[in-house]
Amino acid sequence: MFSPEGPSLRELAVQALSSVEHGYDLLAPKFDHTPFRTPDSVLDAVARALTPMGPFAAGLDLCCGTGAGAAVLARVCRESVTGVDFSAGMLEVARKRVRPAGPRVDWVRADARALPFSPAFDLVVSFGAFGHFLPAELPGLFGQVRSVLRPGGSFAFPVVAPPRPGSLGYWMLLGFDVVMRVRNALWRPPFVMYYRAFRLGDVRGELERAGFEVELVALPEFGSRSDGSPRVRMVVARLPY
Repeated sequence: MFSPEGPSLRELAVQALSSVEHGYDLLAPKFDHTPFRTPDSVLDAVARALTPMGPFAAGLDLCCGTGAGAAVLARVCRESVTGVDFSAGMLEVARKRVRPAGPRVDWVRADARALPFSPAFDLVVSFGAFGHFLPAELPGLFGQVRSVLRPGGSFAFPVVAPPRPGSLGYWMLLGFDVVMRVRNALWRPPFVMYYRAFRLGDVRGELERAGFEVELVALPEFGSRSDGSPRVRMVVARLPY
């Protein structure tokens, strides 16, 4: 699961018993060598899907981590790219590793639930961060995204179809969530990371209630499930002009 450059079991245990912020500060130097980092195949597919929807002027990578999403934005934005995360360790790694040619890139430390920006962006993306938000937090989170988008702006992120009930993937995700809930019941501060809490139907409803027009774009690179539905979709939530 982890490359030799990734964290040891001891390091993962220390991180898991920390807060979300401090845990990611500790994980940051080795984060890109873990399965938690969004695969390049997904990043490239999203960039290809966004390209005909642009060009965009200014983009924001929400919960940017080590900057993989900011590199996607640099491919579709002409003027500027901003990465925002509340982990200082993640931002430090991003500053060193992500130096794309083209648009200006800035890194800002802030909580996604209280973004310090005016409506200055045409595109907001996010990759792999939504498990850190409880379902009750989604209305506030999506409201923050809306507040930083210009009229007509878009909020885009990939969503992988959930594993079939009874499959190995299903039991692995269920087991992970159970372990995290037990950990959070017994240990403080909590570490919020629930892979099964971000459900597409609920998410779409919350985006629409926040004032977005929602489109689901299949990413054909990942094929279809047995029922013909896409394995991976990109959610595109647009603000009206």
